[in-house]
Amino acid sequence: MTVVARRATFRIEPRYVIVLATFLATFTAYVERVGFSIAFTDLAKEAGIDESVKGTVLSAFYWGYALSQIPGGWAAQQYGGRIMLLLCFASWSLVSILTPTNARHTLAIIFARVCIGVAQGFLIPAVHTVLSQWIPPHERARAVSLTTSGMYLGSASAMLVLPWVASITGSASLLTVVGGLGLAWLVLWLLVGRDIPHRETVIPLSTMDRPASGSKGRPGPTPYRRMMSSPAVWAIVVNNFSFHYAFYVIMNWLPTYFNHVLKVELNSLGGAKTVPYLVMFLMSNVGGWAGDWLITRRRSPVGAARKVVNTLGFVSSAAALMLMPGAGASGVGYGVAVTTLTLGCLGFSRGGFSVNHMDIAPKYAGMVMGISNTAGTVSGVIGVAVTGYILDAFGGADNVMGWYTAHAVSAAVCGQAMLVFNVFARGERLFD
Repeated sequence: MTVVARRATFRIEPRYVIVLATFLATFTAYVERVGFSIAFTDLAKEAGIDESVKGTVLSAFYWGYALSQIPGGWAAQQYGGRIMLLLCFASWSLVSILTPTNARHTLAIIFARVCIGVAQGFLIPAVHTVLSQWIPPHERARAVSLTTSGMYLGSASAMLVLPWVASITGSASLLTVVGGLGLAWLVLWLLVGRDIPHRETVIPLSTMDRPASGSKGRPGPTPYRRMMSSPAVWAIVVNNFSFHYAFYVIMNWLPTYFNHVLKVELNSLGGAKTVPYLVMFLMSNVGGWAGDWLITRRRSPVGAARKVVNTLGFVSSAAALMLMPGAGASGVGYGVAVTTLTLGCLGFSRGGFSVNHMDIAPKYAGMVMGISNTAGTVSGVIGVAVTGYILDAFGGADNVMGWYTAHAVSAAVCGQAMLVFNVFARGERLFD
């Protein structure tokens, strides 16, 4: 008797490789953002650059980032997510490496940051275009949540590792290090990244979800007028605005909050300062899995599943926001805990609104994401500025009532977002 030995084979589904690669893309992009902030803060201090100039340099990225969201969605739709991600990473990585390390070359650095912002503005629309092509509806929430959670893990990892790298090789070297990481991801994407044969094809959950049999080749004209008049699209835009309003307020004012409310320097907490972002990374994935579980195990309609996750995330984050100002009387540990709770709940909500554009407009997911992410970027600028004005109106950051008022605004923004989404969001395909 002859025994035929069969070689064991292990095969990873191509769509899982795509999800992992896009996760690493957002991870790497956010390592770059934190890396530049760390590097330029040190370089500006050495060069004697004042705070207003430093703020202008640090904000330059976001102006470029906001300008390229909608063009990024259009380009990904027309030319495919793969090529746009290649161009995105090649551009920002090379500009990062070439950025002047003399902080006194302010105009050149501002120009470089605007260029990097423009390049990275193509990232999220392109990623969502790729995912809308590869991922079936019942896996979208966890795929998108995993991909976007790379932002938070990247930020936390950079906060832990890059200061140590800077202490060994110098702060200026971080610009080359993060640029090198971007080029490394570029090589990975050249190896594994691809669009599926027809860019408009969406992997179906059932035959009812298949695109029309005649839809072949390049997508037709984008239905801009229908999109901009659709309540379902505006529900996504409003929720993206609200999410980033609360998130950017916390992220940008966190050092001031710890210093004036908790009476401790954030940098003195060591690894503990990354805990809120690590929990946000975890909860973002929990929200995605919860949404897909409702669809596959509880047989919930797609729209209902998105609304449940979105509601839980925004309501709980609004409540947690109102706990933060009173943390000063309870100690640093409590302050870290409620900050972690707030960001964790915000992360959970991403299993709702941030997936929904792929439900209603899978062919135009990059464009809808570009529109909503523009609102999200602008909201960060508005929220950070409004919080500053509120604190000044109450006499400064030492007045806890100023923090209560600022956080009440953020909580109200989250609350109205939940209501808008529950009323106007849809789960079925609206745009073919």
